[in-house]
Amino acid sequence: MIIQVNTDNHITGRQEFTAEAEAVVTDALSHVSDHVTRVEVHVHDENSKKSGPQDKRCMMEARLEGHPPIAVTHKAETIAFAMDGAAEKLKATLEHTLDRLQRH
Repeated sequence: MIIQVNTDNHITGRQEFTAEAEAVVTDALSHVSDHVTRVEVHVHDENSKKSGPQDKRCMMEARLEGHPPIAVTHKAETIAFAMDGAAEKLKATLEHTLDRLQRH
C-alpha cells in the first residue's frame, strides 16, 4: 500500500508530519491493506494563521484494486484529530465496501 501525503503551505514539519500521517493510515487500515493499492492524504488549515473551531481538514482517498477511489473528509480543531477522524471514517467505509463486494 502506497501512502502519499499532501499538505498546504500552512502545515509545518513536513517530514515528521508525513511519518505521523503514514502511521495513522497504516494503523487504521492494517487489516484491509491487502486490498488497498494507494492512499492519498490531503491536510489543510482552512483559516491559515487564524484559529477557529474545526478549521483543520483531512481528506483521505483510498484506491481498491479494480474499483473506483473512495474518499472521506473530516474536520476538527487539530490536525491530529482531523487525521484520526478521517482514518476511522475511511476504515469503516472500506470495511463496508469490502464486505459488500465479498457477498456478491
